[in-house]
Amino acid sequence: MKVQRFDKSIITDSNMQVTKEGYLTVKAPVTRPGVFPYQRADGSIQLEAKLPENLFASETIQSLNAKPVTNDHPSEPVNASNHQKYAKGTTHTDACVSDNKLFVSFTITDSKTIQAVQDGKRELSLGFESEVVKESGTYAGERYDAVQKSVLVNHLAIVDEGRVGPEIAIRGDSAAFMIDSKNTKKQGGNKMPVLKIDSKEYEVDSVVKSRFDALEAKLDAANAKAAKVDALEGERDGLKTKLDKAESDLEEANKNTMTEEDIENAVTERAALLDSAKVMLGDAFDFKGKTAREIKEAAIKTSNDSFDSKDKSDEYVNAFYDAMTVTADAKGYTADANFGKGKPDPKELEEIEKKKAARQNFGKKGDNK
Repeated sequence: MKVQRFDKSIITDSNMQVTKEGYLTVKAPVTRPGVFPYQRADGSIQLEAKLPENLFASETIQSLNAKPVTNDHPSEPVNASNHQKYAKGTTHTDACVSDNKLFVSFTITDSKTIQAVQDGKRELSLGFESEVVKESGTYAGERYDAVQKSVLVNHLAIVDEGRVGPEIAIRGDSAAFMIDSKNTKKQGGNKMPVLKIDSKEYEVDSVVKSRFDALEAKLDAANAKAAKVDALEGERDGLKTKLDKAESDLEEANKNTMTEEDIENAVTERAALLDSAKVMLGDAFDFKGKTAREIKEAAIKTSNDSFDSKDKSDEYVNAFYDAMTVTADAKGYTADANFGKGKPDPKELEEIEKKKAARQNFGKKGDNK
């Protein structure tokens, strides 16, 4: 549904020019984007947004061209049938956007209206129709309850300052002043707006209500900004945790990475194991894919088939194997010899035990079972 609205701005001496015919020509801003309070017939305030995409639409700008200039707002929209009654001048065809405002030039041709302007009747009030859509949001940090869309200008009125009620005026840089299209004096305009605080309602002056609504909108915008900051801080902390874990994983990986020296030592140790194990296992034994412990266990079982390494530590198996190699070296043992038969020399036994003890106590405590 189309709703009629009036916006206000001010004529200044600097933007007035008198023609040689005595006409008064003015170029002035008539409206701008923003969130503004509109007083309705019941005295309540509704915050309506003029968003740039709607206010500066080509259709809206064109609608400001060649429109009647009136002395006060008429009680009805101006059209061809009542133009002679209400028109006191006309807007030019130069409507444009400048400095984020909608400008137009106009000429007042009626002598009484010209005199009224020169005597101080300086407010411009834009009469227009628009679709007022219930739509909440914020613009430039200000909260709004509705959006004006499909704005079409009907006329431009010269009005007395505060004629519609100075208590609802919102003045900025060539700012617009807003009122409801209905006559507030005839439709209960003396009723004061209601302000609700902590579930209690208070009747207050309209300017107080407007100021309260503006501050509330700023608070909402500040809270929204704070929420975004909290979210960004949470994201930052999450990324820091991931980075710390990645650095920890990299450090652990570097610890487990074999150096060239480590590889060389491992190859040497493996070759030595294969050489010593072949003495007991023979060349036919398949060493491929077997761990050092598996090879040592197999070698031990060639002379002690009852050997059970279950639940035994690596240190225990290593010590047992080293003891066997000492005996094998001492006796010249080969894979097909009868190793382990006969009574060993006491010194040999002592050396074996020393080897076992050294292996089991090397690096970490072993299993002495």
